[in-house]
Amino acid sequence: MLEEYLARKSRERNILLMTHIVIGYPSFEQSLRLVDIMVEAGVDLMELQIPFSEPIADGPVIARANQRALAAGSTVEYCFSFAEQVVKKHSIPFLFMSYYNLLYRRGTAKFVERMAAVGLKGAIVPDLPPEEANDYLLAAKQHRVAPIFIFSPTTDSERLATIAEVAEGFIYCVARQGVTGQETRFSPELSGYLARCRAATKLPLALGFGVRNRNDVTYLEGKVDIAVVGSETLRIVDENGIEAAGEFIRGLRN
Repeated sequence: MLEEYLARKSRERNILLMTHIVIGYPSFEQSLRLVDIMVEAGVDLMELQIPFSEPIADGPVIARANQRALAAGSTVEYCFSFAEQVVKKHSIPFLFMSYYNLLYRRGTAKFVERMAAVGLKGAIVPDLPPEEANDYLLAAKQHRVAPIFIFSPTTDSERLATIAEVAEGFIYCVARQGVTGQETRFSPELSGYLARCRAATKLPLALGFGVRNRNDVTYLEGKVDIAVVGSETLRIVDENGIEAAGEFIRGLRN
């Protein structure tokens, strides 16, 4: 299970790294190579985003990658095939990240069943609240796929407890309000928020939305279990090509 893997890896490292790719970006072949590069650079788990036309949680860098992948012909069917390939090739856990419309239109239970069949360990569905997630949660439990839910700085203590009751695998803590890729202040306020998150759940915590460099990752050591690097990696790829992603990721480690 995902939680067992994270517990084992956390005994080996001060903090784990999770990266994010958009399947089909910069191209189908290059996104497969990008997974290889990231795994070789030492990432501990990875989000595979299914491209979507209205990625409401994503900022300009990831939204543009979604648009380019869709324009190139990326489909949900291709994304399942892609996931199956990388799961067979690499030993780290892979998660799907996408929006609930894609699950709902294809039948939530069938979608989750297929995720399990190709070997995915969990899913992040940012626009699906726990109150509307019964079908998803039942299927996830049946097929042992971890439903990853989200804490935010505006989530009150009661709501944190409600989310923690249904989440599995880990909790994804967003560092601030807004979308991915914007600047985040790594400040005492952020530390206080993360302390509230830690008090609300025994699950591992991941922190995303604004992790850009080694200093950010170092700051998060002891506060969360996983640093999530998404937009910055894609920005590096945009500017310098996919091979540059490996050097960037290696540089995030102390």
